[in-house]
Amino acid sequence: MATILPSPPKIGMVSLGCPKNLVDSERILTKLRSDGYALSADYAGADVVLVNTCGFLDSAKEESLDAIGEAIAENGRVIVTGCMGKEAEMIRAKFPDVLAVTGAHQYEEVVGAVHDAAPIPANAFLNLVPESGLKLTPRHYSYLKISEGCNHRCSFCIIPSLRGDLVSRRPDAILREAEKLVAAGTRELLVISQDTSAYGVDIRHAPRAWQGREVRAHMTDLARELGSLGAWVRLHYVYPYPHVDQVIPLMAQGLVTPYLDIPFQHASRPVLRAMKRPANEARVLERIRSWREICPDIAIRSTFVVGFPGETEDDFACLMGWLEEAQLDRVGAFRFEPVAGAAANALPDPVPEAVKEERYARLMALTARISADKLARKIGRTLPVIIDLVDTGSGGATGRSQADAPEIDGEVHLRDAGHLAPGDIVQVTIEDADEHDLFGAPAV
Repeated sequence: MATILPSPPKIGMVSLGCPKNLVDSERILTKLRSDGYALSADYAGADVVLVNTCGFLDSAKEESLDAIGEAIAENGRVIVTGCMGKEAEMIRAKFPDVLAVTGAHQYEEVVGAVHDAAPIPANAFLNLVPESGLKLTPRHYSYLKISEGCNHRCSFCIIPSLRGDLVSRRPDAILREAEKLVAAGTRELLVISQDTSAYGVDIRHAPRAWQGREVRAHMTDLARELGSLGAWVRLHYVYPYPHVDQVIPLMAQGLVTPYLDIPFQHASRPVLRAMKRPANEARVLERIRSWREICPDIAIRSTFVVGFPGETEDDFACLMGWLEEAQLDRVGAFRFEPVAGAAANALPDPVPEAVKEERYARLMALTARISADKLARKIGRTLPVIIDLVDTGSGGATGRSQADAPEIDGEVHLRDAGHLAPGDIVQVTIEDADEHDLFGAPAV
């Protein structure tokens, strides 16, 4: 007689915010799937819907609240987690029907709330989960979170109050996870945290045994070991501490992808001091020049805030001049937006919205010109490209060079590439470029 298994409860997930939140969502889903839960792609099929919220900006909070409201309207059985878990009372006041509210990276509490809301049938026993866990990204690239929290107290940021101080993972645990991801098909590891450069400070860079040798909980050691796994290793959210210089030779050797994501935020010393950020822009320019001498292909991406309280036209001119000299490869910018609980809200001399918009437009025009010039110099070169999408009908494909992180940077558009597959890393001859993207074909 055939054994008929009961249908396990189904979980829906709405994941908002940054890649760090995405990793949290992956971990939560992996644990729930291993516990026997099934997943639902829509509200209608879910027994419980999880909403992983972002609370970094007021606009992000509004998006999170809208998502909670939509999930309640469409399903009715909702558990809220993530950064806005710090505001549980407000969420419960606005949405009294939510089943539970938990904070950021409180995995056990989230899973426990799901078990309470939708218990697994007592005889469910088929729990099939890939070794690498469940992923919300394509198979060929994976985010690898190395720590939680942050020890900085930037005046515009409330991350420490949302996620706490720095808590680093053990290096052996990170490497074990990375090894499983690569074995499962990951070709690109995107290393993320709130402050990648500070990795291991809280545990005094304590070494752990890995593959018969000791590996320190240190950014340089971790990057070197990750580079030995055979995947691209891309470093995000790197503060320019002195030891970052030690990673550049690893890029020149091909162990680490020649790419640094460094949130400089500004260049004017008065503004940086008001932001409570390091204020030595001249020294940073010297180091960037040194990095390029060691690894000429290094791509540097950064983000900047315009219209910070007290920012004068001279301050903005300083930033524009710094950008002209730095010649960064990828730049994002944000107009200053007050965040509830941030110290910057109390600073004097707010910048009018019209001035913010005008400065933002000028900065983006400058960085677009710099990007176009730098990309034009790649025409005629042959570069490694990782394939993200293939259109077999047209024979085209879309990928990224080593200078491009997924979703935030540019792309490489290929012709005569219908034979490729997502995750392939191929040599591409660059034939054309615009302000953000490259165009070419697989090298013969």
